[in-house]
Amino acid sequence: MEHDVATLLSRHSEALALFTERVHAVRTDQWDEPTPCTDWSVRDLVNHLTAEQLWVPDLVTDGSTIADVGDAYEGDVLGARPRAAWDAAARGARKAFGKPGALGRTVWLSYGETPAVAYCAQMTTDAVVHAWDLSRAIGAPERLPAALVNFALEEVTPYASELAKSGLFAPPIEPPPGDSHQTRLLALLGRRA
Repeated sequence: MEHDVATLLSRHSEALALFTERVHAVRTDQWDEPTPCTDWSVRDLVNHLTAEQLWVPDLVTDGSTIADVGDAYEGDVLGARPRAAWDAAARGARKAFGKPGALGRTVWLSYGETPAVAYCAQMTTDAVVHAWDLSRAIGAPERLPAALVNFALEEVTPYASELAKSGLFAPPIEPPPGDSHQTRLLALLGRRA
């Protein structure tokens, strides 16, 4: 899919800001609450997305491979201050993708060489969908911004069926009749709104 770089960077920043807002809304007693992601607590979900952001400078700015980075971001990356850990990781990812020429590069992901622009689009979609997961888990408003929903839906639709085969995503479910774009996006990724 072709992406306008300015729009992509804008959506990426908006998605990170949305997730940041939700992370800062987590109450102290909610970190162990379940999420729509099977087997993940709120802390596990925030830890996952934080680790994902930590990879970005290594892959995009430094040109590292998965093997180069190794297990640096395995396990708990949140420590005693999960909000601060998320904030720092999100800042680093935003800065790495936003550097001049960064989205024209190629990165080496687990499934091979990938244009950085496609990696950024995938990361944006991941943040949007997980913002909904986190919202549901902590009782925050679940309505996602339309621009982010439309971006994520357009991004994930071509490969949604492949995601379930990876074992990392639930299989798509049939959205209810008269569904909204958000409901359709969530259904594609195995979530029932």
